[in-house]
Amino acid sequence: MHPILIQFGPVTIRYYGLMYFIAAMVGGWLLAKEVRRKEIPLSSDDSWNLIMYCLLGGILGARIYYVAFNWSYYGQNPSEIPAIWHGGLAIHGGLIGGVLIGIWFVRRHRVSFWQLADAGAPSVILGQAFGRIGNFMNGDAHGTPTTMPWGIVFPPESIAGHQFGPVPLHPTMLYELVLNVLTFVFLWSIRKRPWGDGFIFCLYLICYSVVRSIVTFFRADDLYLGPLRAPHVASALLILVAGGYIIKNRLWESKPVPSGKPRRR
Repeated sequence: MHPILIQFGPVTIRYYGLMYFIAAMVGGWLLAKEVRRKEIPLSSDDSWNLIMYCLLGGILGARIYYVAFNWSYYGQNPSEIPAIWHGGLAIHGGLIGGVLIGIWFVRRHRVSFWQLADAGAPSVILGQAFGRIGNFMNGDAHGTPTTMPWGIVFPPESIAGHQFGPVPLHPTMLYELVLNVLTFVFLWSIRKRPWGDGFIFCLYLICYSVVRSIVTFFRADDLYLGPLRAPHVASALLILVAGGYIIKNRLWESKPVPSGKPRRR
């Protein structure tokens, strides 16, 4: 495995960037499809713009979050702050950045945040799955040493190889890749049911929080809040908030269908 796909003179195409591009293309197509199905008053161009804005906002939020937790290093090495290809994107920071961009977007276009969030949730989790392929090729978001037969020895020049050397590690990025794809299949399969607005998005937050909490037990590079792993703390908060919103608003109940309008299945 190698982080660079193609290098031609000064032009370098990395797997990291390629996976983000694929995630944006697939996510944009799925979002536009859902926007049309849900009859949200947005054009196809608006849907694509939203994906690009949220992707950029997510990357920026993920980087700021990671740098803030590792300021003792980045404060001494400011040139490394923009070097996301060296690893260092925290998904919970990405969620914060993406949601903030989403709030700005819906206010600008005067559409429902929850309807749009429901439409975009499957795209987000699938995009995260693509991102883990980039992590795998880059040798970051790696796991702890393991004696399991599927343990992987990463190249010595990678972040994982630099930390552990020629030792088999849990391929945690692949664990999360599989679990993210399963979450996408689950959300995509139930999306057409007449849930209350916000149910699919909240369910995404809960499902991903469970996924990340499981994978975190095997991660070697997690951020910490004192003695606690930051992903565990953030995931617990998301489960409480999203679960509370579902229960408070009874989102599992079918929302009313306007008279004379057939219910979509």
